[in-house]
Amino acid sequence: MSDTPAEDLDVLTHDLDRAHVFHSWSAQGNLNPLTIAGGSGSTVWDYAGHRWLDFSSQLVNVNIGHQHPAVVNAIKEQVDQLATIAPATGNLARGRAAEKIAALAPARHNKVFFTNGGADAIENAIRLARIHTGRDKVLSRYRSYHGNTGAAINATGDWRRAKNEYARGHVHFFGPYLYRSEFWADSAEQETERALHHLRRVILSETPSTIAAILLESIPGTAGILVPPPGYLAGVRALADEFDILLILDEVMAGFGRTGRWFAFQGHDVEPDLITFAKGVNSGYVPMGGVIIADEIAATFDEMVFPGGLTYSGHPLAAAAAVASIDAMTSEGIVENARRIGADVLGPALRELGEKHDVIGEVRGEGVFWALELVEDRSTREPLSAPKVGALKATLTERGLLPFVAENRIHVVPPCVVTDDEVAAAIEIYDGAFRDLS
Repeated sequence: MSDTPAEDLDVLTHDLDRAHVFHSWSAQGNLNPLTIAGGSGSTVWDYAGHRWLDFSSQLVNVNIGHQHPAVVNAIKEQVDQLATIAPATGNLARGRAAEKIAALAPARHNKVFFTNGGADAIENAIRLARIHTGRDKVLSRYRSYHGNTGAAINATGDWRRAKNEYARGHVHFFGPYLYRSEFWADSAEQETERALHHLRRVILSETPSTIAAILLESIPGTAGILVPPPGYLAGVRALADEFDILLILDEVMAGFGRTGRWFAFQGHDVEPDLITFAKGVNSGYVPMGGVIIADEIAATFDEMVFPGGLTYSGHPLAAAAAVASIDAMTSEGIVENARRIGADVLGPALRELGEKHDVIGEVRGEGVFWALELVEDRSTREPLSAPKVGALKATLTERGLLPFVAENRIHVVPPCVVTDDEVAAAIEIYDGAFRDLS
């Protein structure tokens, strides 16, 4: 392989992929994936040396950037010591990871159940809630994504649920989204008030004593980076308390620095009962997810067997990567960098783009978690057509930027380590692509 020309390695990688890899969420026939050979920080490249700014963070998970040396070295050291061990054993890397993760959560959350990713974190949070409460139903938003396993995909509110509805006890409701309000609201205050009234009516209509949990992404990510208006999450917490319902906050995409805070909910005066995480906990260097469990829920299983488990739960390589990632994010001020970039650099630049280009209907977000909602007409807010969004995605990629595209939106989601200069370079690429489109 070392003697193979770089261009041939790109061709080989592409041909092997098309011959043998079955891709997610895709019709398989016409796929033409990029070949990625390496990366560093906010940049990736192919074997031939073509480079892209990664403003997708892949699937909004590479929070610490590509190939962070502290995380890579921690994995190497752990694999030399112990590559794998069953979850029933005690393991120092796993214990330290749990300690550090719990320390970031509210004080009454001291136990962590590890999973292999975000979807099975949701599965087990729902399992914990149902057994603890003795109830069955789970309420979640229509505009949401929680994963592609049984209960997680049923809790999801978007189109991907339709062919995967096999689990029981799921009820959906509308959350706040002022730009396309379901509640005829014309202010954030109205949107909060009316969305909470709607949720109350759903709770009452479903019979509160049958509801185990309300499950929400603290900030819906794939559904549009829908930052909740002031008072909404606190209002959901109040409703949950009123009807003795657990609150599960999904921090899989929004957590670990993405919003400029360790957890997105920390900016919204709310404390959940169960917190799901994955992605940014170690930037996906080795798959890991989990549930951070409030003490009173964990105590339910002091004498009762918890009927759940995974072969690779708390895998030592993943745990070592999580410890190194949290330590590096702390010592290097990476969460603070994400907050500063969002407030002082990326947010203002995106709003300026919104003022320049009529195709941008709304700019919203915080930290390094932003969405540009694209429209055919600002007055009607008709979503930009799929062919135009596809053309925009192709132009951005050709100009050296990997975008995250969802429906009629460009999600601007670079790693938390992104620099001012990298943001400036990306904004220039976005600006040119929007100019070409118009």
